[in-house]
Amino acid sequence: MDTHDTSAPSRAQSRHTADKHPNQRYRASGVGLTHDNARHTTRFTVIGNHLAQHPELSALAIGLGVHIQSLPAGTRVDIKTLAARFPEGTTRIAAALRELETHGYLRRERHRIPDGRIITRTISCNQPGSSRRDSHAPATPKKPKKDTPRKALPPVPRPAYPSPALIQQATDLLTGLRRHDPRLLLSTCDTAHLAQGVAAWLERDVAPTAVRHTLTTDLPPDPLRRPAALLAHRLTAQLPPPPPFRAPASPPTVRHPLQNCERCDRAFRSPTPGHCHDCRTPVAAGRIGQ
Repeated sequence: MDTHDTSAPSRAQSRHTADKHPNQRYRASGVGLTHDNARHTTRFTVIGNHLAQHPELSALAIGLGVHIQSLPAGTRVDIKTLAARFPEGTTRIAAALRELETHGYLRRERHRIPDGRIITRTISCNQPGSSRRDSHAPATPKKPKKDTPRKALPPVPRPAYPSPALIQQATDLLTGLRRHDPRLLLSTCDTAHLAQGVAAWLERDVAPTAVRHTLTTDLPPDPLRRPAALLAHRLTAQLPPPPPFRAPASPPTVRHPLQNCERCDRAFRSPTPGHCHDCRTPVAAGRIGQ
């Protein structure tokens, strides 16, 4: 009879990776989690196990990450909105969002919109990267971008007599440009700067329709990066010369009706009856009185 080496490892003790799973003994004994799954056909979201089973994220962060990935684009996911949706307070919600941002599941970027305001856009990433998927190595957090100072607009012509009515007319003209081209939506600061240039045109006897035509015609077809800078350039480069000087016209000569002098009965021209020039002088008046 052959003798078996009892020290040799059995096949059940092979060193496969799957057999080293901590829950392997429960699978064999039937103890532990059992799934009762049904196939989803509508209203479902595919979530990676790298998020659902992340070894470093908190349960709240994982839950928020799953919730955010299930939302449609355009949904508000700021701290106050999420705190109103879930029982956790703003402090815990903010901490969980920072966890997701640190591990690459969220990005928050600042953008300037056409009216000059700065908004924050939240970007959800369902797969931060292949290396993250395999090893769950924490992603290097991105340094926040520094706001670069906004470049000043080019100078524009200024009117010689900037009356409030003239500046208001120029402001109204600039405000209405967006009705001709939506890309010409200007901020309050840009409008105040450009109004001086438009007022200089209006002061030179240029009709408002002509100014509007100059600012809205032959614009580039591409998106305008800085529409206010383009308008400032046109107001300066295409400024018309001032109108020629016109001397004021001489007042017309008035011919008064003929009157008879009340002293010498001589005819003279005057708007009212009375005495002629000679009779009004002191010498003539004394001679007539003798």
